Amino acid sequence: MDVNHGFHATMTARPGRGDEVIRLLLDAPALPHPDCVVFLVSRSVEDPDTVTVTEGWTSREAHSRFFASEQAKALVAALEPLLHGESRYTDEVPVGGKAVF
Repeated sequence: MDVNHGFHATMTARPGRGDEVIRLLLDAPALPHPDCVVFLVSRSVEDPDTVTVTEGWTSREAHSRFFASEQAKALVAALEPLLHGESRYTDEVPVGGKAVF
């Protein structure tokens, strides 16, 4: 399956809340979604409350449709009180690599 749209987000959790942010993201409804072909959650070694997500989708439209869904809106609403400051987002398209867990 081709990845034609993606993004990378860096979020800073409120102090000590990084584990909660990670748990929510690893239970995200995007993971089983057939148009989401890359969904990687990472955390900073230096600051465990800095969390990143890299996503790859079959299309920009599929990603937009998903984020307009009630499931995605509920996830965002659950994340918001755990985050501190501005999150940073960049559009990108994963072009290759490997992720095995």
